Amino acid sequence: MKIDILTLFPNMFNGFLEESIIKRAININAVKINLINFRDFSKLSNHQVDDTPYGGGRGMVLRCEPIIDALDSVKTNDSKVILLSPQGQTFNEQKALELKNEKHLIMICGHYEGFDERIRSFADEEISIGDYVLTGGELPAMVITDSIVRLLPDVIKEESYLNDSFMNNLLDYPTYTKPPVFRDLKVPDVLLSGHHENIKKWREEEALKNTKKKRNDLLEKK
Repeated sequence: MKIDILTLFPNMFNGFLEESIIKRAININAVKINLINFRDFSKLSNHQVDDTPYGGGRGMVLRCEPIIDALDSVKTNDSKVILLSPQGQTFNEQKALELKNEKHLIMICGHYEGFDERIRSFADEEISIGDYVLTGGELPAMVITDSIVRLLPDVIKEESYLNDSFMNNLLDYPTYTKPPVFRDLKVPDVLLSGHHENIKKWREEEALKNTKKKRNDLLEKK
């Protein structure tokens, strides 16, 4: 998979790309991630990429030209263009599973007061990571990239994510490790029993209980 991220602040991604699972995925060539600074595509002498909104109002609005010129520099017939915006469809695990099958993703990070509306015409879809506003699209780009890349072949073992929260509209079951007792808090006996069928049944029941307690809306979908 190839992921191109159009951003005004490529340095924000330094740690993200150089640590943990993302770095491993890059090293094994499971994914190639490129950062494109769309300020480099500004035709203005001061490399300005924003301007005041027509009709008046507060803040600055990102201009069409530098963003679309940057987009054109990397877009191919295999590209899926995603505009990161609080107005988009809310991102979830099912969307991550869908996007992991794309050959080439292009994510456009907004900033300032917003986009020139015409930029939306060049995107295939608009995605939000939640009902709140951030200073820019860089953090959502990292969240979406992390969620997708971990699902790619050979990045992590498939069994490591098949039982993750949200995979079946359920939250994950509780997990424990050593020691068996910590400050009077004990690991459930069934997990120490070695009886695999009972452990499986317990985990299924606990996943249902956990989901009902914390996200009953997921059970309604299920």
